[in-house]
Amino acid sequence: MNNILIWIVGAIVVLGGGFFLIQNSTATSAEDAATKDDGAMMQEDSVTKKDDAMTKDESAAEKTDDSMMKKDDAMMEKGSYETYAPEKLAKANSGNVVLFFRASWCPTCKAVDADIRSHLSSIPGGLTVLDVDYDNSSSLKQKYGVTYQHTFVQVKADGTLIKKWSGSPTLAALVAQVQ
Repeated sequence: MNNILIWIVGAIVVLGGGFFLIQNSTATSAEDAATKDDGAMMQEDSVTKKDDAMTKDESAAEKTDDSMMKKDDAMMEKGSYETYAPEKLAKANSGNVVLFFRASWCPTCKAVDADIRSHLSSIPGGLTVLDVDYDNSSSLKQKYGVTYQHTFVQVKADGTLIKKWSGSPTLAALVAQVQ
């Protein structure tokens, strides 16, 4: 009886060890293939960066006319992300103004704020996002019916509500909501 148990345990150990070796060699092969793919991708990135740099140099050399530079500067004008002040609503006369009711303790608000700040150059021209302190703006919250942080309100220059929403986790999602 003891001999049978020893044989069974021995067979399990051998089979288990064989299975482990097969799995380990398969994983190693997959890692080797991934490493080769990463190397190829790095070479492609290097070539792409060189091509992009050459394109930028060529286009910079072509822009010598002063009128073209002024036109390009106007097209480069971007929107802004600023702290709320009542007089900044006037920016809606020449573009769009969105109030972002944000609380410093709100994780969702922090994430959206970080995304906006990391993509400031992507704010479209004519769009101003005003950062409103949710905890210290009870009159504004009452005026626009804001009952929780992470709320966006698009307004006219006179402060009239155009649209109210929440759930824009990124700058791109916020921009998509603007009317």
